[in-house]
Amino acid sequence: MPRAILCILDSVGIGGAPDADAYGDTGSNTFGHIAEWAATGKADRPGLRSGPLNVPNLDALGIGAAIKLSTGTLPPGLSATPKGGRFGVGREVSKGKDTPSGHWEIAGVPVPFEWGYFPQSEPTFPPQLIEDFMERAGLPGILGDKHASGTDIIAALGDEHIRTGKPICYTSIDSVFQIAAHETHFGLNRLYEICQIAFELTAPMMIGRVIARPFVGENAQSFKRTGNRRDFALAPPEPTLLDRNQAAGNQVYAIGKISDIYAGHGVTHKLKGTGIPQLFDKTLDAMEMAADNAFIMTNFVDFDSEYGHRRDVPGYAAALELFDARLPEMISKLRHDDLLILTADHGNDPTWPGTDHTREQVPILVFSPSLSPGEIGIRPTFADIGESIAHWLGLDPGRHGKSFL
Repeated sequence: MPRAILCILDSVGIGGAPDADAYGDTGSNTFGHIAEWAATGKADRPGLRSGPLNVPNLDALGIGAAIKLSTGTLPPGLSATPKGGRFGVGREVSKGKDTPSGHWEIAGVPVPFEWGYFPQSEPTFPPQLIEDFMERAGLPGILGDKHASGTDIIAALGDEHIRTGKPICYTSIDSVFQIAAHETHFGLNRLYEICQIAFELTAPMMIGRVIARPFVGENAQSFKRTGNRRDFALAPPEPTLLDRNQAAGNQVYAIGKISDIYAGHGVTHKLKGTGIPQLFDKTLDAMEMAADNAFIMTNFVDFDSEYGHRRDVPGYAAALELFDARLPEMISKLRHDDLLILTADHGNDPTWPGTDHTREQVPILVFSPSLSPGEIGIRPTFADIGESIAHWLGLDPGRHGKSFL
């Protein structure tokens, strides 16, 4: 009986979407620009990586061909002729370039509304929101109150946070309210408690997520975010692929931050992990445990959080090479009728100005030992991915998207 494994390479976009200009992202190309930088030696980093981008397994599945289909240009070192599987390009119809929109649409539910966002001005958050937040959470105040990089603002305000007990609150161009606090000095459970309060206050504003950003360390040089991040997210407006497979009596394995993104809906098994190696291991573990008709979904967040937002081209290149090197392990564990799909939820071009996501098309790389190779074209909605998985698992068609299988 068939199973499906869906890997979201968070932020691994392959060229600006048709509406990228509306987001200031025309010309962005996360994967392609990384390959170009690596080919020139600009992405070399002693002790980490050097030379042209080395991703033979992704290339064999069609990443080069997908980028050429998306942009009309083949990046250096990649092939336009895949050796197996099917390849194509995903185009998002949901507005914005945030994590929930991309993931919900991938799972068959495009976002039918506009998210709420916070302005670029400082202070950023509405005064009444912060007043209500401090009162309900019993806080002496907050720090930050602006758009910021998470690692930068923790380095800048972490000492004051420890000294005063005030959490660090910040946002980005995404629909998000983020709260950073020290795991021991402030307390991890206390951080989760105030994030729940913030989520209840921001939900009527259509803010997609409140994210708990715990960190450890005793000074700016040693502060480091931990794997105990938790997302408090609005629930999708209708059943996703996860809900549909669970309702059919089948297993749904949510690995990494997947369960948080879908507000826990449709999840039967939740596996947490930190870093690409551990998330990869958890995915392999799920493949060992998964029964017939199971759906396994993993988000590999480090591409986005550790390298895209930090505009770290060498780090991003090394992360792609690490994932690629382990890909044969996953393929070797596939049953004859298993389906593997690799895709992304948006872009985050590390060569692009700023530190935010980029509005890009995404690769769709499809492989099964029982599937013939070929091209699936440019899909008009990410929902085609979810509907293809639904078709593979024998589920009834959903309201959005069309199977390419």
